[in-house]
Amino acid sequence: MVILIGNQKGGAGKSTLTLLLANYLSQVKKRKVTVLDMDYQQSISSKAEKAKILENEPLYDVVPAELKIFPALHSSLTNRAGEIIIIDLPGKMDDDGLLPVFAAADVVICPFAYDEFSVDSTVLFAMVLRKINERAPFIFIPNRIKNTVKYETRSEIEKVIQRFGVIAPGLADRVDFQRISTFQTPLILMPVVLPILDHIYDQYIDWEEKT
Repeated sequence: MVILIGNQKGGAGKSTLTLLLANYLSQVKKRKVTVLDMDYQQSISSKAEKAKILENEPLYDVVPAELKIFPALHSSLTNRAGEIIIIDLPGKMDDDGLLPVFAAADVVICPFAYDEFSVDSTVLFAMVLRKINERAPFIFIPNRIKNTVKYETRSEIEKVIQRFGVIAPGLADRVDFQRISTFQTPLILMPVVLPILDHIYDQYIDWEEKT
């Protein structure tokens, strides 16, 4: 299974969500996971290297990779039975190397914020991906939600986004998310993230693999 985590807008929380999902699948669901870090900043790969220096046992492989080698990587990884591949996408859409990645997706997760610029980027990302891949379910996760967001603004944004997929419960903005690593999710965050991750797993990952 290939799970894409992406949005055209940088800073939407893609890498944080990738770590949350990878840690959850590895620790809670005991699944075999490989993370492909295709983001230009490669923050997940940096965290993985730091974890090795601290001699923490890795939960999963983190592979820094350029878009152009994805077809070869995908061919190799799909031969490993039961593997879940999570891809942290780059925050730009002007690379033809994205096309085979989009086409390979079984599930797409898109974090976004309730602001105009973020929503425009989110809709563009969804429109382009949907033209290439019509089958993969789209899950939008409101991220770094602030109390200042007006209900009217939130409602209008959700009407637009729901044309492409479902909107999951959101994640509030809190400093603890900065402490997530490739070997653990802070315990204080588990009650916050488990309901969302359980829903994604039960409805879109476990169900998809059983069908």
